[in-house]
This record gives sequence, C-alpha cells and structure tokens, in this order.
Amino acid sequence: MQTLAVDHPLVAHKLTTLRDVNTDSPTFRRLADELVTLLAYEATRDVRVTDVTVRTPLTDAEGVQLTSPKPLVVPILRAGLGMLDGMTRLLPTAEVGFLGMIRNEDSLQAQTYATRLPDDLSGRQCYVLDPMLATGGTLAAATKLLLERGATDVTAVVLLAAPEGLKHLEQELTGAPVRVVTAAIDSHLNEQGFIMPGLGDAGDRLYGVV
Repeated sequence: MQTLAVDHPLVAHKLTTLRDVNTDSPTFRRLADELVTLLAYEATRDVRVTDVTVRTPLTDAEGVQLTSPKPLVVPILRAGLGMLDGMTRLLPTAEVGFLGMIRNEDSLQAQTYATRLPDDLSGRQCYVLDPMLATGGTLAAATKLLLERGATDVTAVVLLAAPEGLKHLEQELTGAPVRVVTAAIDSHLNEQGFIMPGLGDAGDRLYGVV
C-alpha cells in the first residue's frame, strides 16, 4: 500500500480552516470541495490514458485521453458526498457509484447499508472518497468489496488519516493495489475512535447534525 500526504501550502491552508471549530457548514462544504480538487490532482497522477491524435486549427497534435473502461468514483455515504463534486471536476467523464457504510460506534466496525455499484469492475480504476480515515474499518471493507468485483487498483482520497487507520489498511489489504492520498496524517485516535486533533465529525460539519 502506498500513502501520500500532499505537501502544499494551499492544502495546508484549507485544511487549517476546516479544522477551525468556528468554520460554519457552508464554508466547510466549499473548502472541502476545493481541497478535494487539489488532492484529486495527485490521486489521478497514474490514471490510465491512451495516445491520440487531434487536429488543432493549424495542424495535427499528439496527446492523450482517458482509456476505457472509465474510472469509477465511489463516495462513501453520507460524508463522501461532500467530496464528489471536487473529484468529478477533474474527472468529468468518470462514472459514479455509491456505497453506504456506517461505523458502529460500539464495535467501531463498518456496516454496509446500501450498494449502488456495477457487479463487474474488471479492469476498472476506482477512487474511493471518504473524509476521515480513522480506524480504517470502513475503507478496508469498501476496498475489499471493489477488489472482489474485479477492480484492478483502488485509490482512497481522504481529508485526514490516522496512523492506526493506515496500519489497519496495510494489515487488511496486504499486497493489494491500494493507494491513500490525504491532506495530512494526524497524531492518533482518541478513545472514541476520532482522529486527533482532527476536525470533528465531517458529516455533521458538512450537513449539520441529523
């Protein structure tokens, strides 16, 4: 498994504002969207392309275009929805699937409650969106599901990651073609399984408490 913490001043600036308890939900949503677009730039560095020739107003030019099958973007409901626009802004031709997973706050294990994905993902590159990589249970379960359906590699785009979550992913997905791209790797998880210093509950801060 590969892990990339994106080192860029704009990434750090936006993440700092997201952490601030005084940042309201509209501002949080906007900044999360902008931050995901910056992370997506790095996450798609290895997206598959094929050579093409196009006609400019003057002559022919060599270039590339995304190959088939198209990449699949998979936000984890509900918080991952706040990252979808930022990701598809860079991959407008990608297809989108949805995976509903929730963490049991007692066992800290991921539970699936909704799946809207192709049955056959053979040859597909998948990009999983989830704001927080905390214990790693949700992301590990989601990645296993995608790989079992034939995905050839999975890149997780997260706003924050905890060392415990990254370690859990490595243990659960040994040898799997998985990459994690994040804005930062924080210190640790607290007793409730929240990332410290973190930014709180990303879903609540995106959409309010429901």
